[in-house]
Amino acid sequence: MSERLRIGVIGAGLMGHGMAKNLLLKEFPVTVMANRNRGPVDDLIARGAVEAASPKAVAEVSDLVLTVLPNSQIVERVALGPNGLIEAAHDGLLIADCTTAEPESTKRVGAALAKRGIRMIDSPLTMTPKEAQNGTLNTLVGGALEDLERARPTFEAYSRNVFHIGPLGAAHALKLINNFLSMTTAGMLAEAVTTARAAGVDLAALREVLSAGAVNSGMVQKMLAYAVDGDPTGLQFAMANARKDIGYYANIAAAHGLPSPFGTASHQIYTLACAAGHGETHVPLLSDVMAELGGVK
Repeated sequence: MSERLRIGVIGAGLMGHGMAKNLLLKEFPVTVMANRNRGPVDDLIARGAVEAASPKAVAEVSDLVLTVLPNSQIVERVALGPNGLIEAAHDGLLIADCTTAEPESTKRVGAALAKRGIRMIDSPLTMTPKEAQNGTLNTLVGGALEDLERARPTFEAYSRNVFHIGPLGAAHALKLINNFLSMTTAGMLAEAVTTARAAGVDLAALREVLSAGAVNSGMVQKMLAYAVDGDPTGLQFAMANARKDIGYYANIAAAHGLPSPFGTASHQIYTLACAAGHGETHVPLLSDVMAELGGVK
């Protein structure tokens, strides 16, 4: 039987809560750190998790710490700052960063942790909080294969697929490319919906035609579920996060001297949405924001 690791979870938000819940259901020992939103943490404690007050305190009682955080700056602070993970170095400690993060930052954090004997892998996720609750996420892993195999039973507790992408940072790079494609597609659909409205095209007919052709995709269905049915629940992802992820993607392209015309345009769409006060609004409502910006009712 595989080793049942003691798991720490830092970032029990929309994604982290579902992941930790599934770990508890499969009888992993789980320690969580307090979040600005007490609801998910209190729910996990009621299910059997233990609460710790700092990243250091979480790591001291864990074999594997999952960080599920908003951005690379917060990951760096949690890992390397005061009372950070690095201060809890002990034999066998493994950090798996599930954040959608910048690969170069991930490599810097991994190198700093390695000097203290702490191993690190990047393990970002695809899909949504719904799949996190259902335990059917996709987990992408960058880092040493032996570290992935040690963590695999943990990942499988909340994932339907686990992919080894390459060395440390490779999974974060692929996740950003994935999010660039998905969020840019969402932006194009929001523009198409707005143009359809202005031109008097029935949105139900738009969905019917797109669903029957090569353009059809999961993103088409999620965006049009809101535009046609008023259901935004298929894509619980804030526009501020889309802006951040596409910005990170653009940094990768720039670092390699590559043009990124679609990345630039997509980043501007989400920047405009955030500037208009919709940063915490979920992406399906971008069709409303585009209508607002274009003066379309």
